Amino acid sequence: MTPTLVRQHRSQAGETARVDRGARARDWSEIQERMLVPLYEAVYERLEVGLSTRLLGLGCGSGLALLMAASRGAAVTGVDDSSPQRLDLARERLLPEARGTRAGGETRLVGGTPQDAADATTPAYTLVTAFEPIGCLAGDSEGLGELLASATPLAERGAAVVLAGWGPPERCATTSVLRVATKLADPLRSAGSWRPALRDDLEEVAHRAGLKPDGSGRVACPFGYADTESAVRGLLSTGLFDAAISATDQAQVDKELTEALHPHRRRDGTVWMPNVFRYLIARTP
Repeated sequence: MTPTLVRQHRSQAGETARVDRGARARDWSEIQERMLVPLYEAVYERLEVGLSTRLLGLGCGSGLALLMAASRGAAVTGVDDSSPQRLDLARERLLPEARGTRAGGETRLVGGTPQDAADATTPAYTLVTAFEPIGCLAGDSEGLGELLASATPLAERGAAVVLAGWGPPERCATTSVLRVATKLADPLRSAGSWRPALRDDLEEVAHRAGLKPDGSGRVACPFGYADTESAVRGLLSTGLFDAAISATDQAQVDKELTEALHPHRRRDGTVWMPNVFRYLIARTP
């Protein structure tokens, strides 16, 4: 699936011992990240990403969105300070020394902030993407605002900045499943729990970052899994259920998540949940 569905929140006390970050990163890369491919494709097509594009990917995760841009000929730089494990997987995908040759322009991956990827020789970026959808974790938009504040000075004037978010809850079948995270996370509800997406989430972030909205769109991104086990692993890899695991235990979260997925299980055993995601294109001043 695509670059994380939500920005990973900081670990709660005792959580580190309960969650295998390496396994979660692999599940994200192999199961969940591809779910947002329609979103990436829609944005790249609309903005005509190609040989002249210099892209800065914020929260690049395991790098699928960067790989797709690079295949169009773009020079890509990815930064991520939330998951070293995902960034290692991005290196395997994107860097020539890790996996043979790769089509497209220059590729850089940095474990840190956008400023860590900048130097005197770095040309200004023409496109900045923040594909990790906001609108599901309490406070996730605040973290994105800080990230944009450090990234936009590295972009040229009028460069496109793309933000992504969950669509209306009534158009996202996964909403009912994600409510399990909030139910189990109490009393940790104020720190990293799920909440419904709001209509103006993306515009508010853009406004706080000093960006000017310049268009938006909605994209169907169904979540499809081979079986319930794959669905559980994929959804857990988003990080949305980590607070629930801390509040209860892994077995309890697995059990209730499996039950919540039951209405979405088809006769052949596959799991299918239609969803709509939204993107906003803004411009740097």
